[in-house]
Amino acid sequence: MARPDGVHHLALTTGDIKTQIAFFTDVLGTELVALYWMHGVKGAWHGFVRLNDHCSIAFVQSPDIAKIPRQIGVTHSGNAGGACTTGAMQHLALNVTDNAALLALRDRIRSRGVNVFGPIDHGFCQSIYFAGPENLSLEISTSDAAIDARAWIDPEVVRLAGITEAELASYKSPARYDGEGGKVPQPAIDPAKPHMVYPPERYRQMVAMPDDEYTRVRSETTPPVRIAAE
Repeated sequence: MARPDGVHHLALTTGDIKTQIAFFTDVLGTELVALYWMHGVKGAWHGFVRLNDHCSIAFVQSPDIAKIPRQIGVTHSGNAGGACTTGAMQHLALNVTDNAALLALRDRIRSRGVNVFGPIDHGFCQSIYFAGPENLSLEISTSDAAIDARAWIDPEVVRLAGITEAELASYKSPARYDGEGGKVPQPAIDPAKPHMVYPPERYRQMVAMPDDEYTRVRSETTPPVRIAAE
């Protein structure tokens, strides 16, 4: 079935990529696996710290990012329950395997002088909470089992969200789709749909470009460091 099956990487903006890398490697123990000029973005750096072989936290730094002010309650939530603007990351929760690993990581974080709160038992997960550089709101969680939708979808909140019974059923069991072998053409630009923000003419050119041409033009597969053959 055609659907995402996990997070490949989550990209966070930073004005100080070295500080973020130092925090995530020393405080959280994630290994730095990539640091290079970001493909197709002039003046930007891209860094990756490894969560597992198929999942990373990424950082993006460019000269303009540090000039944009952070504002709690607008750009950042400040904590895992705080408000910030729509479409922003309210907080980031990372997974560990079990409660012992959760407490071991709490020890590691505290041993680096960072305050950590919890665990809190949320019923379907146990979580600890702390802050990262540049006002990141962070959480570490562990779950014994998958979330049971029968117990955790609150009818009151469903009504408050304006979700009908038919819509709820479709959300719980999305329509199966297996793709068409990559044959579906790029749709026309529909203002009612979500769009990335580019200069209008450039965006129109991107939409009009054949897929294989876009892949050819934009792909950069050569790593910045040549590895000698073993």
